[in-house]
Amino acid sequence: MDLANTRQRRPVTRRGRTPALRMLSACLPAVLSMVLCSVPQTSQAEPSTASPAYTPSISLLGFGTLGFARSDDDDAEFVRDLSQAYGVRTDWSPKIDSLLGVQANMRLTPQTNAVVQALSRYRYDGSYGPEISWAFLRHEFSSQWAARAGRMGTDFYMHADSRLVGYANLTVRPPQDFYGQLIFSYFDGVDVTGTFPLGNGLLEAKLFAGQAAEKTSMKDSLTWDLRGSDIRGGYLDYTVGPWQLRLGTTQVRFEHEIPIVELVGANAFAIAPELKVKGRKTRYDAIGIAYEDGPLEIQAMANRVVHDSEFYRDTRSAYVIGAYRIGSVTPYLGYSQIRSSAPDIRSPIPSGARPLIDLITSNFYAHQNTVALGVRWDVAPRIALKGQIDRIDGKPESIFPYRGETPDWDGDMTVFSVTMDFVF
Repeated sequence: MDLANTRQRRPVTRRGRTPALRMLSACLPAVLSMVLCSVPQTSQAEPSTASPAYTPSISLLGFGTLGFARSDDDDAEFVRDLSQAYGVRTDWSPKIDSLLGVQANMRLTPQTNAVVQALSRYRYDGSYGPEISWAFLRHEFSSQWAARAGRMGTDFYMHADSRLVGYANLTVRPPQDFYGQLIFSYFDGVDVTGTFPLGNGLLEAKLFAGQAAEKTSMKDSLTWDLRGSDIRGGYLDYTVGPWQLRLGTTQVRFEHEIPIVELVGANAFAIAPELKVKGRKTRYDAIGIAYEDGPLEIQAMANRVVHDSEFYRDTRSAYVIGAYRIGSVTPYLGYSQIRSSAPDIRSPIPSGARPLIDLITSNFYAHQNTVALGVRWDVAPRIALKGQIDRIDGKPESIFPYRGETPDWDGDMTVFSVTMDFVF
């Protein structure tokens, strides 16, 4: 997502002890150094031989969210997505939604530009250390064809690559039932995009391939290394009038094994090899549709996640959001759900090991519905205030979308959120 062209409604998030100062002090030196190294320099000792027809340009932009959230239940921790090690309970906390980022856009030639984005947010290890989330070169070969190479946001689903930019999104956060299990934010690789007129609309086709560049949280301080996992996929996106339709698929082949001994205290893979993840694939299939005309806005998406490994359960999720803008205020209502399938472990399991295998597979069961009611107020140019209430109704066994659940967890929770999203 190019922040320079952000329409007036789409955000991002971050949190720390003092988010703005901490992020700017940590990220700006890295971003500025990359910017300066990327811009052609002219020696003062020799006259420039560069053509005067075009002068490279640089723009610095930023985005952020200051957000607070809490729930009404101490029996489980609500997280924005499963990359977060810990979530929120009944005390107000800024950690799951607050975020701050800066972005440098460099136009090197009329056809070539570079983008570097640095981000500070609540990470897999519980820290807020800055990370380079985007760093790519983009070249336009023609009015129809373009390619990028470097580090880019993941385009698994519609809006997925900009889901951290809170100002760019209508709601406080993307629906957790749908986006919560998407643990990839960016990857290192290449993509090719073709754009063609079709009927009265515009068809965009993209293919991408590369490798994951992140780690993710498993439990408490335990992490799983996703780096080096192969990612490849693509989508078709058709826009006509106020409508946008997208069909996409992505496949991930995992490079590293889950640290099973540290996770459960035993080598469960020796008992049930179907649980192994290394070398196995996960596929993300999705369809999305969006409508925006005047004050009315509607989004609807559905997906399925299919795993070759039986460590995770296959899931299906969907959501729909409707909003109606009244001046600078936009109330919205959303509904989402997630369902998981039963594991298919065919290895003979000794009776003494059955509780261990059941414990592992039960941790990835999801069965819940969420109703979200909120309002967005564009209080000033580039600033939006939001308030949202999520009512979650699920089964007591539905613990996959959470952290730190207790035996008293009943599957039901209400989450309260307030945020200020901004771009600058």
